[in-house]
Amino acid sequence: MNTHMIRRIAIPFSLAALLLAAFALGLSPRVQAGSHDDHVEARALLQRGEILPLSRILPIVQQQVPGDVIEVELDHGKHHGWEYEVKVLTAQGRVREVKLNARTGEVRKVEDD
Repeated sequence: MNTHMIRRIAIPFSLAALLLAAFALGLSPRVQAGSHDDHVEARALLQRGEILPLSRILPIVQQQVPGDVIEVELDHGKHHGWEYEVKVLTAQGRVREVKLNARTGEVRKVEDD
């Protein structure tokens, strides 16, 4: 793998909301992947404890940037490992991106998108 490449798993917000609700209820949802195995891989990472569930990530994001979550991505890079990138639409109409360590939930960066 090229050291400059980033692996990205896009999680549509509707799926993110579904997963959040399922995890909040203690369920382990089965997600059928379409033409990609992204959701299957994300679930495997979660089961191995390599990433936190969205039910733990989204409250951290809301503390940093209150608003409506409009997109969630799970990326893997050489320097930061697995990282959630969460886009939030604020009440002022700005889109802010919160980057968090996917394993610990530590906020790495908050920036305008």
